[in-house]
Amino acid sequence: MFRKLAERVRNSEFDVRLLIPLLLLTVLVQVVTAIIRITTSYRAFELDLSIVWLGVIAAAFAAFPIVMAVPVGRFIDRGNDALTIWIGSAIMAAASAGFVLWPSAVGLVVVTTFMGIGHIMLMASQQMLCVRAAKNPRAMESVFGNYMVAGAIGQGAGPYIVGWAGGSATVPPTHFLFTVACVCAVVSFLVSLTMRPRPDQPKVSPGEKPVPVASLLRTPGLLAVIVAGVIIISASDIILIYVPLLGAERSIDVKDIGLLLTARAAASMVARLFYARMVAAAGRWPLMIASTIACAASFGALAVPVPLPGMYAIMVVMGFSFGLATTLSITIVVDMTEVRARGTANTLRIMGNRLGQFVLPFGAGLVAAAAGLSGLLGGMAVAILASAATMYWKRPVKPTTE
Repeated sequence: MFRKLAERVRNSEFDVRLLIPLLLLTVLVQVVTAIIRITTSYRAFELDLSIVWLGVIAAAFAAFPIVMAVPVGRFIDRGNDALTIWIGSAIMAAASAGFVLWPSAVGLVVVTTFMGIGHIMLMASQQMLCVRAAKNPRAMESVFGNYMVAGAIGQGAGPYIVGWAGGSATVPPTHFLFTVACVCAVVSFLVSLTMRPRPDQPKVSPGEKPVPVASLLRTPGLLAVIVAGVIIISASDIILIYVPLLGAERSIDVKDIGLLLTARAAASMVARLFYARMVAAAGRWPLMIASTIACAASFGALAVPVPLPGMYAIMVVMGFSFGLATTLSITIVVDMTEVRARGTANTLRIMGNRLGQFVLPFGAGLVAAAAGLSGLLGGMAVAILASAATMYWKRPVKPTTE
């Protein structure tokens, strides 16, 4: 029986020994990120910080990664995907401990900045390890689908833990939640150590220059997808930050807020489970544009005061469309880029996401202070819809869908 199992593993389209710990690490990292980002909002409330302060803290998550993205991508393209994931996991564990040990406004800003550095290293290296885990191009779609499902599980488990810890209270026990996140981060670091460097390191010819960033960005449609991904990811980040405040404004308790965010993550997971089939049926570009439009509609609907059951329906639509759009933004970028520049192109995409997460939360704080949370959500709906229109006009004439 074990011989047959070993033979099946060898004949699989996936590198199972790499894929399994990668998926486990992905779940843990997303659990840690979700718990910390949500709990940070509640800690800011405990410290009586203004909504503008909350925007500054959220923007700190993206500050340094903006300038580090391209060097990280070049580092990964030289065959250092495993080393990058070790370093990123260690930084994430140290940052998680910082939230426990430094409970102040300054501490939130500094430690969130540090956490953002580890996070970009983890995201970039995980996604390149997905490419390595696929033994052939045909398997890459399924690997990324499984990777995004693992991410959705973590994104759902994190809010659920916050809701479970908070119960019917207005503010959950923040110190306890930061401690839980720290423990999960340490476990994720230990899991990362099981991932080994690739045996066939890429050979770089003497004097060979890396693909210029400007040349990458001139690829037809690539910049439009990156920008759309920036807006969608930033909008999702804003949801994670401001839905707790929306709950307080509309008298919704912590448990229901946690369940709303969990429903959103569960819908993302379902979308990613059917991702490969939907791509095969509709193609990457049409599916990317349609899911972006649906995401815009869900933000517009959430801006309107609706009963709690209606909010659950909106969050399900948001999660499903978000799950498709974010997965497609990764696979389209990887598919459109030559092999020796995939790490760089992917980190450019992540850099764009971080730039959006740096600018938009701060701007969102100012908008929310002036126009309220409904005005903020409506503005995000318009921005997402505009990105869908841009992709439609800039898409390649003959996109690759295989």
